[in-house]
Amino acid sequence: EYDRSFLQLSPNVACITSMDADHLDIFGTDDELKKSFREFAAKLKPNGKLLIRNGLPIDGITYGIEDASDYCIANIKVENGTYVFDIKTPFELLKEIRFNKPGRHNLLNGLAAFAMASQAISNTKKLAGALETFKGVQRRFSYHIKADHLIYIDDYAHHPTEIDAVYEAVKEMHPDTTITAVFQPHLYSRTKDFIEDFARSLAKFDCVLLLDIYPAREEPIDGVTSLWLLGKIQNDNKKLIDRTELVNEIKRCKSDILVTMGAGDIGLEVSKIKNELAYAN
Repeated sequence: EYDRSFLQLSPNVACITSMDADHLDIFGTDDELKKSFREFAAKLKPNGKLLIRNGLPIDGITYGIEDASDYCIANIKVENGTYVFDIKTPFELLKEIRFNKPGRHNLLNGLAAFAMASQAISNTKKLAGALETFKGVQRRFSYHIKADHLIYIDDYAHHPTEIDAVYEAVKEMHPDTTITAVFQPHLYSRTKDFIEDFARSLAKFDCVLLLDIYPAREEPIDGVTSLWLLGKIQNDNKKLIDRTELVNEIKRCKSDILVTMGAGDIGLEVSKIKNELAYAN
């Protein structure tokens, strides 16, 4: 949606997963962003179906977790890193469904896919069974090392809400562990717009390593730097680093879990980090 290109679509079935303020360099204000989603909803074909995450300020078929949504996940438990749960639909209750991708945000996305598919396919038991086969996509809570002594996860998270989701997923799947977060901010405008939210989200981690802002399509904004963000993070164990220092600084933090996050070119460092840490351990 970042450049309003989704307004060129006219789908039979659509889903809105989030309307969080973002891409304000394009939309200008949060209100304008929400307006664009309402315009998108109006572009559905006649008799089209719109699914929305429960709580969003727009009408549609709702989905959610442990709430009163039309499509609702209930009775969640975690067994060996796998979610096991029931799905309540407007027509039936499907029990003991399994989903292997960690994180409630990923679980919500799986439910959204199920709810969308069920608008076109009547065999809901087959759809529910297919959820267990989903292996995820690259850079979305991707495990690169999963050993007793170290876990390394890489994620595309580049918005405070996404960083929160990654943190919560790690804590749910790996309680009582320490976490190092390596974060590369993406866009000067996003960093400026959400500086306080970024600081609060990153402060939750045990060790925070910041890289310089990845500019993408933007020119620098005066005063908007990773050093500015670093100063806002209420955490004594934090540092702004160059990517040449990355592996050594990660080792210095000595955490149980490493998470790298960002939408820039930090993904190019993943293989190098993985190889260096695997060799060191």
